[in-house]
Amino acid sequence: MLMLYNSDQFAVVQFDTQAHEHLPARGGYEIVDKFARKEIFIDGALAQSFREGVEALIRKSPSEDEIDDYIAGFTELAQHPVVLH
Repeated sequence: MLMLYNSDQFAVVQFDTQAHEHLPARGGYEIVDKFARKEIFIDGALAQSFREGVEALIRKSPSEDEIDDYIAGFTELAQHPVVLH
């Protein structure tokens, strides 16, 4: 688990897991919308698309607002409320 981004509105954590020694490593991103109090976990093709978009955005030296706007496009899919234990 690696915290990649943390702003007033969003937190993004990267997960890389090895489910079984004979299976390829899997990973993904958990995106938390702090204002909406919802989270989403993306993996597979959607996670790859997210990564590529972030890499392209970073090349332009974006502002925090521009990064938050990009992430907001993914949090529209969020259905799970954030629950603190």
